[in-house]
Amino acid sequence: MAAPAVQRRAEQLRTQDSGLLVRHVGQGDPLVRPMLAELAREYSTRYGHPRQQVHRELLDYPAAEFAAPSGDLLLLLEDGVPVAGGAFRRYDQQTAELKRIWTHSEHRRRGLAVRVLTELETEARRRGYQKIYLTTGPRQPEAKALYLATGYRAEFDLDADPESIGPLPFRKELN
Repeated sequence: MAAPAVQRRAEQLRTQDSGLLVRHVGQGDPLVRPMLAELAREYSTRYGHPRQQVHRELLDYPAAEFAAPSGDLLLLLEDGVPVAGGAFRRYDQQTAELKRIWTHSEHRRRGLAVRVLTELETEARRRGYQKIYLTTGPRQPEAKALYLATGYRAEFDLDADPESIGPLPFRKELN
């Protein structure tokens, strides 16, 4: 089995063929800043919370939760610029929890979120997880549609008003 750094470099080289580079990073990596800034802007706009408060909440989880061996944070880079990303952390012994799934507003409708999900699911499976859990907000219908279209099972009444539910939970078995 190849050393993790060698294995990741090989993955990065394979991914370059598609014009995108998958980069596994730490939460403190400067490439993560644009993702967190745009997420804060997006959430602030959709939910009406002050941007500073939202940005702090995005950093509420310790960086170690998104690092190996139990977590990961990855970015899709195009010409060295982050265009999409996401992370997972341990939810329980068998389950990874997805967090911060993001596509830059100028790069939406390109299938990048599906690519991020695929990469995160592959990495979670490699780390021994058997399931994925996530929540999304009630004012994020695009995210809800994405998760349903990619095989996630809604754990809420799909016919109910999302605003009456709060965070919308989803699960998926990793095969």
